[in-house]
Amino acid sequence: MAKIRKYQQTCNSQTMIVAIDIGKAKNCVRFRDLDGNDSRPYEFSNSRAGFDKFHSLIQWHKIKYDAKHVVVGFESTGGYGVPLAHFLAKHNIKTFLINPCHTKRLKELYDNSPNKTDEKDPGVIADIIQLGRTLTIIIPKGVAADLRALVHTRERANSMIKIYRNQMQEIVFQVFPEFHYHIKNHLSKTALYLLQHYPLPDQLTELTIEELSALVKKKSRGKYSSEKASQLLNAAQNTVGIKEGTSVFALEIGKLIQSIIDIQDYISDLEKQIHKHLQKVPFSRSIMSIRGIGKVTTAIIIGETGGFDGFTHAKEIEKLAGLNLYEISSGKHKGQLRISKRGRSLLRKAFYFAAINVVREHGVYHDKYQTYLERGMPKKKALISISRKLVRVIFAIAQKNTEFDVNYEQKKSHKEAA
Repeated sequence: MAKIRKYQQTCNSQTMIVAIDIGKAKNCVRFRDLDGNDSRPYEFSNSRAGFDKFHSLIQWHKIKYDAKHVVVGFESTGGYGVPLAHFLAKHNIKTFLINPCHTKRLKELYDNSPNKTDEKDPGVIADIIQLGRTLTIIIPKGVAADLRALVHTRERANSMIKIYRNQMQEIVFQVFPEFHYHIKNHLSKTALYLLQHYPLPDQLTELTIEELSALVKKKSRGKYSSEKASQLLNAAQNTVGIKEGTSVFALEIGKLIQSIIDIQDYISDLEKQIHKHLQKVPFSRSIMSIRGIGKVTTAIIIGETGGFDGFTHAKEIEKLAGLNLYEISSGKHKGQLRISKRGRSLLRKAFYFAAINVVREHGVYHDKYQTYLERGMPKKKALISISRKLVRVIFAIAQKNTEFDVNYEQKKSHKEAA
């Protein structure tokens, strides 16, 4: 196999490459010597015995190849590679992630075949490591690790709410399709209360207009008027919803709503824990000093970056979030700049929604956002620009542990002019 040029940022002529194809039950590993030759494939399980076997193989091959350094790489495979990454970190072994898109594209060059096997994949991964096209693994520690776990748990809980909401909406549409026209947000307190206690339109019609009006006013805190209650009651009386099998539907609606309420309470508890942990991070206040950035967004940024440990420049954070720019140009064709979206999606989402908050009217970057729009920049592209700016600002104030100064740039310009 032809040797691939080695890039110093990942490995050098004294480095042994260890490439792993991660699996749920077992993993397949190959060792590449200093001349670019691969060992036979070895298997090891995701267990203490398996990891110890793998560590022994590393030490044995390191001596065999007379290597001074070891670099381990594997594809990003969700949670399956996390225990191994932590194990290698404890043994001070440099570890990198490989983008699955890269292995997919390089795979056919490996043997001119789209064939995929556990034995072939480590060889492809080793090639990418030699090319230096790797991603740094961020392993949060202490409070940052707790915050990452909390925000990811919160995301999963919100995903479950969406699943239950969709199931509930499907059933409600069958028995009372008009409900949506009058109360659009099925997760509002008013909607959840009505559907939990009066899941069928026939049950709702048992209330008088006075009773329903008082009920919706109380639950919506005055948002819904008596007129809205009258419209809802009239819709229930004249609904085109089905009448057969509705008792089972009522039971299921009640169960789904109770599940949603339980998860909402769980999310509330998680957010209390997030607040408690943020108080242990001194620079969390610096991040939240930017009006429009709250506790959850701050927790995501700290958790996903590991508290900025190991980062020396904001561009590294942009890459980690997938907010780094790229273009596709050829000849006279000049491609548009776009973000790569190859990074931690939750971190990218946090910066994007933070940008939405800070460009609102009276927001700290409202004027800059309007300037972008006046130049003809599309709204989404302008928000991405604000997101990237927030990365730089947050990284700077977190490093210095100082509060955000909305007039900093203006003061800087005056100072340079002087």
